[in-house]
Amino acid sequence: MYQDACQAFYRACPNETGPVKTTGSDTGKAGGSRLSANGSVWQSLLRCAVHPNGAVMPEAHPLILALVSYLEHDALPAIVLDTDYNILAANAAYRRQFGQHDQAPLGEKCHKVSHHYAVPCDQAGEHCPMRKAWDSKVPERVLHVHHTPRGPEHVDVELRPILDEQGRVVAFVERLTTITLASAQPQEQGLVGRAPAFKAALASLQRAAPAQIPVLLQGESGSGKELFARAVHMGSPRANGPLVVVDCTGLTESLFESELFGYEKGAFTGAHQRKIGLAEAAHGGTLFLDEIGEVPLAMQVKLLRLIESGSFRPVGSLRTVHSDFRLVSATHKPLKQMVAQGSFREDLYYRISGFPIRLPALRERVEDLPLLAQSLLQRMATAGKPTPTLSDDALQQLGLHPFPGNIRELRNILERARLFADDGLIRPEHLPEDIGPLAANTAGGRRTNLGELAQALEEFKGSRSELASHLGMSERTLYRRLKALGLN
Repeated sequence: MYQDACQAFYRACPNETGPVKTTGSDTGKAGGSRLSANGSVWQSLLRCAVHPNGAVMPEAHPLILALVSYLEHDALPAIVLDTDYNILAANAAYRRQFGQHDQAPLGEKCHKVSHHYAVPCDQAGEHCPMRKAWDSKVPERVLHVHHTPRGPEHVDVELRPILDEQGRVVAFVERLTTITLASAQPQEQGLVGRAPAFKAALASLQRAAPAQIPVLLQGESGSGKELFARAVHMGSPRANGPLVVVDCTGLTESLFESELFGYEKGAFTGAHQRKIGLAEAAHGGTLFLDEIGEVPLAMQVKLLRLIESGSFRPVGSLRTVHSDFRLVSATHKPLKQMVAQGSFREDLYYRISGFPIRLPALRERVEDLPLLAQSLLQRMATAGKPTPTLSDDALQQLGLHPFPGNIRELRNILERARLFADDGLIRPEHLPEDIGPLAANTAGGRRTNLGELAQALEEFKGSRSELASHLGMSERTLYRRLKALGLN
């Protein structure tokens, strides 16, 4: 059947195609090229050139052979798609990482293979890079949770459109990079999550981590800033170097200086020997300034000099020390507001905020509650005992809580509850009394309890998405809470 299709194509259009034309600096690369051919002919070429096992037949058209041959040697998993979401070809890296028994899912829809969706991603509430690339005609990137033989995984998807001479999109090349900095499944350490707000932060982290740009993590207390900082470090070229954490909370001027810069023997009373400062200890790695908004104003100018030059003087020393480090900062304070008030230096703010990343509060990613709870319970598990689990009722009750303490509060709640769950099942009665629909109150000035939601539904004249924005939560969170409270 395959041979017949190829022969029929050659008989129908023996002279319809032209040579490959390349532009720019990516000459010879499929991802940066324009392939010269009639659109319909090109797609026909694609369809008949690919063997069902993922290989390319030797009699395939040279255009196809050139494209797939390049992709076959690409280290990243890659597939070729037509404009109707069909997978037409897959390279060896894709077949090894995402294929079933090293076989490519040729002829299937990409959204069905990757997400188990019956419709394209943009019709299922996800961002669709194909739709964006079709409109923009330039490469597009998006972070998705893909179904793989190993379970759901975070994948960075880059989609490049293939254009004909008239500038029409005739096909796409999709390259996939598995993100190892976070997990879409329960795990005993590191970042976990699938919610849109979490994926947005993870996508920013994926962009920033390989660079040297200073990263500023902004989020409420307990939202996981140190875990994100660790992920930035592990995703950088300095991953083999040290990650040095400086807790700026509660440090006096003198203590901050001696901790950060170190001191010489005899520099002050009690300095019986020379001490290396944390800035020097971070040489070759990452310096993480946690709660940088707490740094005393008088020390901010010295911190600025350290960041800009990498040089400093230990307390009581005349020598200058140089340290080469990547800077990551974090705070829960409104630094811009502090700059306006004069309590935080403007020049320091712009130096540390090269790449700001906002970390979502737990109430903004309620979808992740089951995943986070399971991960935390795994981390609390006692050796030789089974991991506790949450009942559906207990999970539903937790979903109505605003979590002002975020993930740290969730961990404390679960730590207490598991001590009451003698049979390993955490039920609603094992949760604190202030957890549940009767105790769900405003968080950050936003209405979240039963009466307020009912009143908002009655008074608000806009759509559900507009109501969600008005209440300061995602649309998914609104629907979940309305369903739990019997209001939708």
